[in-house]
Amino acid sequence: MSAPEHIVFVTGRLARARLEKVAAGLPEKFRWSIADAGVKVAALMTEEIIRRRIKLPEGATRVILPGRCRANPEHLAAHFGVPVERGPDEVVDLPAWLGLSARKIDLSRHDLRIFSEIVDASKMSVEEILAKGQDLARRGADVIDLGGLPDTPFPHLEDAVRAMKDAGLKVSVDSFSREELARGAQAGADFLLSLNEDTLDLAFETDAVPVLVPTRPEDLPSLDRAIERMLKAGRPFLADPILEPIHHGFVDSISRYRDTRARWPDIAMMMGTGNLTELTEADSLGVTALLVGMCSELTIQNVLIVQVSNHTRRTVEEHDAARRVMFAAKADSALPKGYGRALLALHDKRPFVQTSADIVSAAAEVRDPNYRIAVAEDGIHVYNRDIHRVGTDAMAFFPNLNVASDGAHAFYLGAELAKAETAWRLGKRYVQDEPLDWGCAADAEVEDATAFKKVGHTRHSGPDAPPPATRDARLVQPDADAELPEMIPETTARAEASPELPQGPKTKLVCGRLVPADQA
Repeated sequence: MSAPEHIVFVTGRLARARLEKVAAGLPEKFRWSIADAGVKVAALMTEEIIRRRIKLPEGATRVILPGRCRANPEHLAAHFGVPVERGPDEVVDLPAWLGLSARKIDLSRHDLRIFSEIVDASKMSVEEILAKGQDLARRGADVIDLGGLPDTPFPHLEDAVRAMKDAGLKVSVDSFSREELARGAQAGADFLLSLNEDTLDLAFETDAVPVLVPTRPEDLPSLDRAIERMLKAGRPFLADPILEPIHHGFVDSISRYRDTRARWPDIAMMMGTGNLTELTEADSLGVTALLVGMCSELTIQNVLIVQVSNHTRRTVEEHDAARRVMFAAKADSALPKGYGRALLALHDKRPFVQTSADIVSAAAEVRDPNYRIAVAEDGIHVYNRDIHRVGTDAMAFFPNLNVASDGAHAFYLGAELAKAETAWRLGKRYVQDEPLDWGCAADAEVEDATAFKKVGHTRHSGPDAPPPATRDARLVQPDADAELPEMIPETTARAEASPELPQGPKTKLVCGRLVPADQA
């Protein structure tokens, strides 16, 4: 029998108490130790500090670094002779990161093909169409659909199809004109949208795969007849019963998808989601997640999406994220919960990673004038060695921060506090100096996890700081009706000082972030 795993969690002093609390709740199958690197802030641990100060206990089999530690795990693994991994950013996420959610999350797979329509292709040049198609593909689209407009000539249709095919893109053509559909197919289009039993002959004149629709949305028998004809001919096709907008047949149209799948359990199907996302003024991410969930249940493996309204500007990314979550959940026979935060834009499931008591405890350890900002259920906490205030209005903190003569620092704190207020009001996670996570609703910043962040444009006050600029006091006063932050009594905020542990290299505050002094 092999020896049990023994995990070593590397941390800094300020996070140690929280890590011990979380680790103590791990199942007995986990043997663990905590190795304190002797620095306050875990994010400032370097490879050299870890190599020099961390001694692994006998029998250690794996080392877990804090998520924001900038050390290179591969280099440390070579040094210690055991696997070294970067853990989650927040201690509270450690159990899920260790796989205690009873599933291993894999969002690399999906079974849903995204057709993304360029609705006004006939009004665009070939170069513009190609650029748009490549952008949609970069965002996650699998097929670029060229939409034709009624009474709008599309003389460059063939050139557009060939240009995108030459660029390696799959192409569909969607038009009410049989003549345009035929031209698109002859130019090499992969799919034709949308043929009914009256126009189905075109499907036998080309190799393009047709998408079949009923002659009228409510006329499902006409779709059945078109399906029967294609099956009899042994030709490939997709069937789309047509999704209709809310108050214009939406519920009945959902029933038609269910009924079509029941009658034809093995055919390929499509759902055009744009009639709901575009024609409902609601955040499209939740609508998309619901529709893709329906597609997952009914094994509908193609969706036609469209982005015309500004509120659906991320529809490709939203469908891409939803198809991965739904595929993983279906593979696990599970609810679509616990598969990451991509489908959570406005709110987080666990927005507050520290309790108010945790923050009070951390504040008691601070011995320098640099401001820390954290968010808990009771509001925004701002603290350094001299003060600890809690409030819910970012502007109301200004009179107590002593930065009226330091424009750069005031600007930084204002930006951070505004971000913290947004996070608190919405119920999102806030981490000082990190962007808010908007899920798939916005592009996430990609950075080198082994390198310290670059120095910003503003610096904390000090001998190297520029002279303070003259400011109009009216521009920096809190609103008249702003609720003043609550003052936490010093007797509550400050615990008895504990002996200082050996410290790492000298640090400097740059744009509100502690970095090694030699990099400042």
